[in-house]
Amino acid sequence: MMGRVVVEATVENLMDLWDADRGLIPPDQVRRVQLTDALVDTSATTLALPTRFVTQLGLKKSYEKGSISTQGPGVDSVYSTVRLTLFGRTCTVEVMEVPDSVPALIGQIPLEMLDLVVDLRSQKLIGNPAHGGEHVLELY
Repeated sequence: MMGRVVVEATVENLMDLWDADRGLIPPDQVRRVQLTDALVDTSATTLALPTRFVTQLGLKKSYEKGSISTQGPGVDSVYSTVRLTLFGRTCTVEVMEVPDSVPALIGQIPLEMLDLVVDLRSQKLIGNPAHGGEHVLELY
């Protein structure tokens, strides 16, 4: 039986990062959230953030998509792209909104992009052992 794997992560508004890179806003105005208790959920697909973080990051709703959860089928909002940083590794990913009663969830797609896996023995998130723990992008 798998236990809970909780990690720290940084989520940044990608549009703000681009604006800062172009000199349109100072770097300290990039909206970001430091998650101290993001739940790694390998049965979830993507990055899911509670409404309060979506608002804090100033994300724009992109579209709605059908979803399946423990509550059954539904329709959820998907928001603009963010930069997710875990263990010094970064990726860009859209955000699915979840209620504030749900923790931030890091799903399988960001884990694959960051080349991270759950070590079942230690109940920790680690670099993929198939790549010597290094961040490697597979192209096949």
